[in-house]
Amino acid sequence: MEGRDKSGLTLRELRDLPVTQLRAVGPKLSEQLGEMGIATVLDLIEHYPRRYHDRTNVQEIAQLKPDEEATVTGRIKKVSLRRPPRRRPIVEMELFDGTSYLKLTFFNQEYRGKIPENTEVSVFGRPAINRGRLQMINPAVDILEKVGEPFTGVLLPIYPQSGKAGIHSWQIRKLVSGALKRCEERSFYDPLEKEWLQTYDLVGRATAYNDIHRPDKIDKVFRARKRLTFDEFMRMQLALVARKRAIERESSGLSHRIDGELVPNFIKNLPFALTKDQERVIDEVFSDMASPGPMHRLLQGEVGSGKTVVALAALLLAVQGGHQGAFMAPTEVLAEQHALTLRALAGALRIDEPGSLLGERPVGISLLTNKTTAAQRRQITEGLSAGVVDIVVGTHALIYDGIEFSRLGAIVIDEQHRFGVEQRDLLRGKGNEPDVLVMTATPIPRTAAMLIYGDLDKSELRSLPAGRSPITTKIVGPSSLERGEVYEVLKEEVKMGRQAFVICALVEGSEKLEAKAATEEFDRLGREELSGLRLGLLHGQMPSADKESVMQEFRNGVLDVLVATTVVEVGVDIPNATIMIIEDADRFGLLQLHQLRGRIGRGAHASQCFLLAEPSTSEGQARLEAMCESTDGFELAEKDLEIRGSGAVFGERQSGFTDLKLGRLPRDEPVVIAARQIAEDILNSDPNLSHHTHLREEVEDLLGDSVDFLFKI
Repeated sequence: MEGRDKSGLTLRELRDLPVTQLRAVGPKLSEQLGEMGIATVLDLIEHYPRRYHDRTNVQEIAQLKPDEEATVTGRIKKVSLRRPPRRRPIVEMELFDGTSYLKLTFFNQEYRGKIPENTEVSVFGRPAINRGRLQMINPAVDILEKVGEPFTGVLLPIYPQSGKAGIHSWQIRKLVSGALKRCEERSFYDPLEKEWLQTYDLVGRATAYNDIHRPDKIDKVFRARKRLTFDEFMRMQLALVARKRAIERESSGLSHRIDGELVPNFIKNLPFALTKDQERVIDEVFSDMASPGPMHRLLQGEVGSGKTVVALAALLLAVQGGHQGAFMAPTEVLAEQHALTLRALAGALRIDEPGSLLGERPVGISLLTNKTTAAQRRQITEGLSAGVVDIVVGTHALIYDGIEFSRLGAIVIDEQHRFGVEQRDLLRGKGNEPDVLVMTATPIPRTAAMLIYGDLDKSELRSLPAGRSPITTKIVGPSSLERGEVYEVLKEEVKMGRQAFVICALVEGSEKLEAKAATEEFDRLGREELSGLRLGLLHGQMPSADKESVMQEFRNGVLDVLVATTVVEVGVDIPNATIMIIEDADRFGLLQLHQLRGRIGRGAHASQCFLLAEPSTSEGQARLEAMCESTDGFELAEKDLEIRGSGAVFGERQSGFTDLKLGRLPRDEPVVIAARQIAEDILNSDPNLSHHTHLREEVEDLLGDSVDFLFKI
C-alpha cells in the first residue's frame, strides 16, 4: 500500500520546483543560492541547521575571561574598515550586549564590513586582552537577525552560510520558513505506515521537516533528525537490497565443478599451511561457486592476511571446470605484484590438454596493463579467444573494448573501493554471469559495510599467516635529534641485511607535486642521513618500465632503501623490509597509514614503523595515537569512523549516492539496522515498488540512471 499521506507533496515535486518559485527569490539571490548548491525547493528545505542558538542561555560579555572560548550574542554598534599599506584589510567592530562592549577584529575578511550596524549576531571565539580591553580576532559570526526583521522564537536555527556567496543564516531561515508555509496546504507525502512509525518511534515526515527548521523545544529537533536520518538510510537500503535481489533474480550463474584435481594440487603444493580463516573463506567462496546462482561476495582481509591465495583458489576452481578467470587491480604496481604471486604459486600446476603431445599444459597466466605492447596485447587477446590463457591479471585495461574471453567464469576485483559499480559490471559483462569476488585490505566497519556493500555477501580474513613478525609503531616529533636517531636505527637494520621504506608526505590533489616531494627527499637523504646506502625512488609519475625496474631491484635486495609515495600502499610484498619511516604522517588518513605500515612485518624479523609528525589538530593526533595502540585493521576502521565520521567512508564506491546530510556512523547504527528491516519488508510485499510509486521516485533520484535494472515494471 502507498503511504498514508497520499496527496502530500512528494520529494520529486519539490526537486522539480526551482527556488525562484518563492516570491523572495529573484535572479541575484537565486545565483547566490546556486553557489551554495541550493537550486530547488528540496535543496532549500534539506539545507539543515548546523546548530541552534538558545536565547534562554545567554553568556554576557561582562563575564568573559581571557583565553576561554565562548559564545556571546549582541548587536553590532560600530563597523570600520582599514586598508594599511602593503597589508591585509582589517575590519573592526564593537559588539554590545547590554552588559559591556567586545571588540571584534577581522584580518583579510573585508566582506565582514558589509554587516550593517544594529544587526544582532552570535559570535564564537577566544577573547584576549589587547591594550587593556577584551577583543576576539577572526571569530566565527552568525547573523541572527537582519535589522527590522526580528525572530521571536526561543530556539534560533543557525544554518551553514557563505560569506563568499553573500548568504547569511537569517536569509536562509526566512526562505525556509516561507517554503514550509507554502507546503502546509498539502503537507508532505510520507512513505511510512503508521505501524512502522509506532514500531520505530518515528515522527511523520511533515512533522520532521517543520521541527528541524522551526523547533520550540530541543527534544523536537532530536526526533526530527532521527526521522530524516531514517529516510536517508532507508532510500540507500532500498537501492542496495533491490540491487542484490535483481542480480539474484536476473542471473542464472554458473555451477562450477568442485571435484577436480587442480585446486587440491594447488593447496597441497603451497609452501605454507592455510590459516583457519583462509580455509573457512575458501569454503564460503566454493559453496557460492558450486551453486547455480551467481556469486557476489566481498572479502575483507587484514593487511597481509592472505587474500591473494583465496583469490587464486577461486580462479583455479573456475579453470578446473573449463572456464577462465580475470583478476583486476587498480594500479600497475599492484597488478604486476599479483601476476608475480600467481605465477609463483601456480607455476607447477598442470591442466589437461586433450590432443596435445603431453596431454597437459601449464596454467596460462597473462598480465595486461596500459604498458602492455600492441604485440603482447594481440597475443593475450588471441590466447583468451583460444582458451589457452586461463587467468589474466590486469588493470582497467581488462574492461576495454577488444578484450574478449571465450568462457569467463570467475572475476576477482582487488581494492574494490577504487572502482565504481559500473566498472565491476563492465567486466562481468564480458562473460555469461561469471562469479564475482571483490576484495579490500581496507577494513570497513560493520554498519558502514551495510551501506557501501549491502548488495554483496561478506567474508572476513582477520588472522595472519604464521611467521609474520610484530610491528612496533612510534610517533617521532620534529626535533632533529629524534629524527637522527630514527635514521640510525634504519642504518643498523641495513647493516644486518634488512631493507627499509621511506614514505613521503601526501601532497593533496597533485601527483606531480607528490613526485617532486619524493624526488627532493630522495636527493636529500642520499646526500645527508643515508649517504652511502643504496637508495631507490618510486612515484606515480615515473614511466611504467622504470617503476617495475626499481621494484625488481628492491625485491632482489639490490636496493637498501626505497623512497616512495603512496604508490606502494597496497600489494607490495617485501618480506625482508623491517623499517618504515613515514614523513608528515599526520597528513595521511588512519587506514592509509595502516595500509602503508602493512608493507613491513611480512617476514620473520621484528619490524618498526616511525611516524614523523607534528600534528596541528586533535584529529591528527588521534590518528597517530591509534596507530601506536593497535595493528588490527578492523579495530582501526572503527576508530577511524569515530574520528572522521561517515562522510569519508563511502569514497568512489558510493557511485550515485548523494552525500548523507544528517546520517552519521557509528552514531546511527541502530537507525541503519531499522532502515534495512523496513526496506526488506517493503520489497517483500512490493518487489517492484509498483505500489510505492513516490518512494520509487526517491530511490531513482538517489541513484540516477543506475537504478534502471533494479525493478521490473
